[in-house]
Amino acid sequence: MAIPETMNGVVLTGHGGLEKLVWRTDLPVPAPVEGEVLIRVGASSVNNTDVNTRTGWYSKAVRGDTASGAAGGYMDGAGAEGSWTGKPLPFPHIQGADCCGEVVAVGDGVPSERIGERVLVRALQSMETGSGDPAIWTFGSECAGGFAQYATARSDDALAVNSSLSDAELASFPCAFSTAEGMIQRGGVKAERVLITGASGGVGSAAIQLAKRRGAHVTAVTSPQKAAELRCLGADETLDRDAVPPERSFDVVLDLVGGPAWGQLIDALRSRGRYVTSGAIAGPIVELDLRTLYLQDLTLIGSTYQPDTIFQDLVRYIEAGEIRPVIAKTYPLRELRAAQEKFLEKSFVGKIAIDVVA
Repeated sequence: MAIPETMNGVVLTGHGGLEKLVWRTDLPVPAPVEGEVLIRVGASSVNNTDVNTRTGWYSKAVRGDTASGAAGGYMDGAGAEGSWTGKPLPFPHIQGADCCGEVVAVGDGVPSERIGERVLVRALQSMETGSGDPAIWTFGSECAGGFAQYATARSDDALAVNSSLSDAELASFPCAFSTAEGMIQRGGVKAERVLITGASGGVGSAAIQLAKRRGAHVTAVTSPQKAAELRCLGADETLDRDAVPPERSFDVVLDLVGGPAWGQLIDALRSRGRYVTSGAIAGPIVELDLRTLYLQDLTLIGSTYQPDTIFQDLVRYIEAGEIRPVIAKTYPLRELRAAQEKFLEKSFVGKIAIDVVA
């Protein structure tokens, strides 16, 4: 196929409100450099990290929840250190942590046989730092992402996928499911009792499926109107998000919420239990009684870095039909603002998909 010189997409013009998302029809199509592939994007989806980057919530100056500034933003202006790495982003910037599409060109060193492959892009990508310390960057954050008709990715981060699912369904997997799988592998989840907060969201609903895949007994924290749908995903029990979890009842807590009730999650762990976090939508600042930590022999785990095997495992689960997409609604890319407004309502289970082709 002929590759155009320009493309459509949505760019983030700075940290702030929804008005910072701007539809463009004159964006240059990127060219793959050595070791990269060029992807014609079929679909993406909305993630918390897209919203949090737009609003500047990752700035250490922000101490509140993600919702209060989600529409209007926490900071205004380019150059503010609002990315999750703490480094300023160059604007305008193409976001979109999720990407499903087709390889249409390759850079030097990449076999031409890759052209035509249907691929999923690894959302959380391992990076070489030179220091030996593991590091990652997020597709759509530290590099241009899936909110445009074309995107480049390192060849090793664009994994071929063989599936009958639609592009939109496949695009719901990379960020949310790899985050959940990373938490589960870091926490060593097996056939034991697991509590999942924020269970109706993309990562939470993914964690239900992935924990059940390992034989866990899952209690999902959610609102009453979403409880039945989460049970259909595999949750054994649901707990109202305003209720206090039973003390000393869970081997593992997978937490995406944090906030004022955080101490109740710690109290809900059994002796030698593991707490794993990859989000703090109710607020990042919490209080810990160290006596509980050491007297109960608890383990607290932060989960962001992912070895490359996480995404390889995820593609294998998809191809084997062991996990399924959960999409509440699909929007065309040019209506990304409306899609984020719907996302912010938190009135659905699963993901909001973005059709890039429409």
